[in-house]
Amino acid sequence: MAPQHNRTVLVLLDTPLTELSSSALELLTVARELGRVEAVSIGSPSVATLAQLGSYGVELVRQAKGGGSLGAEAAATSTPLVAEVLARAVEVSDADVVLLTATFPNKESAARLAWLTGAGLIVDAASVTTSDDGHVVGGKRVFAGSWDTVCEVVTDKAVVTVRANAVVAAPADAPVEVDVEGFDVSPSALALASVPTSREVHVVAGASGRPALAEAAVVVAGGRGTFGDFTPVEDLADALGAAVGATRDCVDEGWIGHDAQIGQTGVTVAPRLYVGAGISGAPHHRGGMQASQVIVAVNADPECPIFEISDFAVVGDLAEVLPQAAARIREHQGR
Repeated sequence: MAPQHNRTVLVLLDTPLTELSSSALELLTVARELGRVEAVSIGSPSVATLAQLGSYGVELVRQAKGGGSLGAEAAATSTPLVAEVLARAVEVSDADVVLLTATFPNKESAARLAWLTGAGLIVDAASVTTSDDGHVVGGKRVFAGSWDTVCEVVTDKAVVTVRANAVVAAPADAPVEVDVEGFDVSPSALALASVPTSREVHVVAGASGRPALAEAAVVVAGGRGTFGDFTPVEDLADALGAAVGATRDCVDEGWIGHDAQIGQTGVTVAPRLYVGAGISGAPHHRGGMQASQVIVAVNADPECPIFEISDFAVVGDLAEVLPQAAARIREHQGR
């Protein structure tokens, strides 16, 4: 798909004060194929962020400024404020498309933004292209990953939240200089009616150094077949640089924290590689991982349902199979 350079695409930067996440870099890669990319920042972007943006071909960052009424930390964590910042950025830049990563807060902000701007909305897109007549088209999986759908936005403006791992992040052919340009935002009384005053980040025990589950390109998950021992799962995950996930049964048993739960009432993942160990494949869990690009299942039961959707199935004891796989991976990495 050739980019339409007369189209302006805004990308919301989730973490401008530090450096951009892999999901944000993927978003910039998608945006570059749609048109001319401009970034929107709440707060002053860091030197690291500006360097990343330059390498991904972004020449302009629009930084929201709201006087004393708009604090960067409050705005970044308040979905009504984020929506109004983006709506104002759309007005200032005359943008045609707004892209956001598919976090839960961003989905809410995207819905508010679509209402404010009269834009068509696609949530959780796994691909973003354009139709022959120039409309934005999003591909996504629905009904617990059992249907692939294509959604075309027929309005003049489009708002899309894009799932992690939709594309492989790729820098532009040549880096560019990045300019930062401020724009004023006057939040409405409604947006300021409920503003976060504090936030506490909870670190998942044992997850230090591993990627976030919802954004990870590789996920290793354990089920009831672990019998509560996640050591082989974590060992393989560390060998692969993967996130660790689990089924609802494991969470209910107290074997692992709820943040690791994959399923319809947990985290929905769509990694490039999913390894499920000791997981039967109940509908609840399948609904949260069935969109994975490659599925590998390890289970002692040759009749387990997850084998029906697996690209590779290994019949065996996970306590034997996973350590062997981790050892061979490390051996290959050491060559």
